[in-house]
Amino acid sequence: APDIPVIDQAYSKLSNSITVEWRAVPGATNYMLTAEDGDSFIKTIVKNSPGTVTGLKPATLYRITVRSINSGGKSQPSPFRKVKTVLAAPILSVHSPSCDSIAVSWKAVHMAAGFSVSLMRSDGLGRMLKKNTTNTSLIFTNLDPGTLYTIKAYAWNANGIPGDDFTYNQRTSPNAPVDVKVAFNSGALRAVVSWMPTEGALTYSVTVFSGLLKLRCNTSSASCVVPSLQCGSEYYVSVIAYNDAGSSEPTDAISFKTVPCAPVNISIEEDEPGHLLVSWSSISLGHYYVVFVKSDDGLEVHCNTSYTQCHFQSYCGFTYFISVFAYNKAGQSPLGDVFNYTTAPCCPSDFRAVFMASDTVQVTWAPVRGADLYETRAAGGSGVVLCRDTATACTLSALQCSTPYTITVYSFSEARGSNTSCAPQYVATAPCSPEIKNISKEGLSVISVQWQPNNEEATYVVTARGEAGLWHCTSTRNSCTLMDLPCGSAFSVSAIARSPAGQSLPSYSIPLETAPCCPNDLILAQVTQSVTNISWSVGRGAQTYVTTLESPKGQAKCHTLQTYCLLGCITCGTNYTVSLRAISETGLTSSCTYQGYSSSACCPSGVKLYRLSNNGIRVFWRASDETISYNADLRGSKGNFSCTPSSGLSHCDITKIPCGDVYSVVVAPVTDKGPKLTFCPKKTYS
Repeated sequence: APDIPVIDQAYSKLSNSITVEWRAVPGATNYMLTAEDGDSFIKTIVKNSPGTVTGLKPATLYRITVRSINSGGKSQPSPFRKVKTVLAAPILSVHSPSCDSIAVSWKAVHMAAGFSVSLMRSDGLGRMLKKNTTNTSLIFTNLDPGTLYTIKAYAWNANGIPGDDFTYNQRTSPNAPVDVKVAFNSGALRAVVSWMPTEGALTYSVTVFSGLLKLRCNTSSASCVVPSLQCGSEYYVSVIAYNDAGSSEPTDAISFKTVPCAPVNISIEEDEPGHLLVSWSSISLGHYYVVFVKSDDGLEVHCNTSYTQCHFQSYCGFTYFISVFAYNKAGQSPLGDVFNYTTAPCCPSDFRAVFMASDTVQVTWAPVRGADLYETRAAGGSGVVLCRDTATACTLSALQCSTPYTITVYSFSEARGSNTSCAPQYVATAPCSPEIKNISKEGLSVISVQWQPNNEEATYVVTARGEAGLWHCTSTRNSCTLMDLPCGSAFSVSAIARSPAGQSLPSYSIPLETAPCCPNDLILAQVTQSVTNISWSVGRGAQTYVTTLESPKGQAKCHTLQTYCLLGCITCGTNYTVSLRAISETGLTSSCTYQGYSSSACCPSGVKLYRLSNNGIRVFWRASDETISYNADLRGSKGNFSCTPSSGLSHCDITKIPCGDVYSVVVAPVTDKGPKLTFCPKKTYS
């Protein structure tokens, strides 16, 4: 057997283990570590030093020995070392009594002289808080609401040696939500309550109450739909935020009013032949009423009144369907009872309903005795679709998409009676087409398309189709953005809805036109002293153009279909700013700016000619500006002559002119560049 090992050191870092270090023994292949406390005996086989004995009890004194092992056997135990395991970790119980505090408690730990508890944000922000105590509970205050904190605690013994630590994550309860808003949907009698998200909140509870009635809505988002509101009521709304630590304080209640209830106690009578009197009871929160009377031939009339009765003209042999709605600022009351008045059977048997298209169902039944007329009614969504016929079949079209319908067939007789106890059949239609509500320009080539999201869990695809190509955008919400649309192009924009049930029909197409393109080139040329010609390249998508020359002395403007324009009333010797607006056929405008333009110097006035000799002439004029230099040109059949005076003079002499000829004389300003001005007035000299 190998030699006896010698323990260098033994120590405990965890409450359930002791680590031993010893000198290696030549020839030993394994070592056996033994821990003894008088009640138990634990041994562990290891390959080499150091080795650890596990499965021990906290705060317990153990005798530690080591034996070396090889194929020849085991050595005798080494001299023992006494080592005590460290204290067990305190088991924490943590909760957040308020949005800015965390309370920590634990059971007493055997042999513990005190406890150390530290707390810091789990995201590492802020500083760490640490408290030492001999008690078994404490509270951390002035914390951030809705924030996850990490708590670490350990006990120490009378010698100050720390034991195992225990880590726990706890979130503080959230603050109350702010900026609570209510949007009431009059058609669905529901309210959408929204608010600003609260830090650390996982869920929210919305309470809507009126008197003893309370409605609640729980959500994890920053809005909640509260359905099934009662008409003709005033409600108060408050919101509470929740997380795994608890709840916030409720927000201050805000109020809103719903639409009035449908009028009740509706009575219909013919006060005299040919006249129907419809009356009803006054409704709370109802400001005015509208009565709709529809005959079985499809003709509908209505009456708008603030009283509680209306008169209608009636005809014999008709069936009238009458409904009364109340209105206030919140909107229209729900659809109440629809009454019929008619001058009056078994339920149809073998009733079948088969879909012929996504919005059309064909209903057939077997004829029944005593029925002169049949009425097929499909109720679902926000209205009722009716079909009346003497035949035993009916097709209901234009049904509301993505809606369950209850279809019932009623039989009528001439004796002013009907059987309304027939059993219904239930069918459901396919998804709805979206309705594009608005198309707006977000940027130079960016278009935002908004629609009414009228399906549950649908994906919407918007397509802009034009000669320039196809552009698409996709969204599960109520809007998306078409990017990089070219200028001066026309598109047809439509949308479809896709859901697990299938694809809707496309929406109605909305025409879209992008603003016309600005012309790339623009050229200005002065034609006369007060007229300038402007020409430009074609701007794609533009039908007309508005060109403007503007200076402190005035403005010249031209609106034309052409790519050129003559602008009059130009002031000579003036600097102008040049702008152009390209306008499409529908009135879309692009504003374009170009380099400034300076008109030519003014022509002189009062030009006079004087003979100097048989072959000489002196030309006089009045200068418009003393700083301008002028040039006099003399042109005839026998030759052309010119003169330019010194700066500041307003005359010059031309000599050696051939006699016996007729000459034209033009005095014009001298230009720094470009051709001579040819539009100044001429004088004739013989």
